[in-house]
Amino acid sequence: MENDTVKAKDGTQHERPVILVVEDEALTIMDLSDVLDAAGYEALQSASAERALGLLTGRSDIVALITDVELSGKTDGFDLARSAAQMRPDLPIVVVSGRSKPDPDRMPAHARFVARPCRGDDILEVLKTLMKS
Repeated sequence: MENDTVKAKDGTQHERPVILVVEDEALTIMDLSDVLDAAGYEALQSASAERALGLLTGRSDIVALITDVELSGKTDGFDLARSAAQMRPDLPIVVVSGRSKPDPDRMPAHARFVARPCRGDDILEVLKTLMKS
């Protein structure tokens, strides 16, 4: 899934915008990745904030971040969002959780919180709005 170039049926290559999706629940990340793929994005998956920060450091093609709050590892989604915003101040960030409440003190100013239960399309709509601004 880490390939950001997709071959079209006619054999030409088309680059799609890469969205970093950070989620440690396998079904959830697969479902959201399918929604992003259908919308024309490339989903780059990570199960931990630590790996996600490495990807953000090493890949300049990532155009947005979607992260769950509760992740495996020492860093949660709020800390990941703050670190990502410091690294890339213009990066659109969506923070998602079914257990945590939005914490304005821990959220970057331009990030948006989406409460679960929600559909992948709901997250996509919030992301598209952020990417336009």
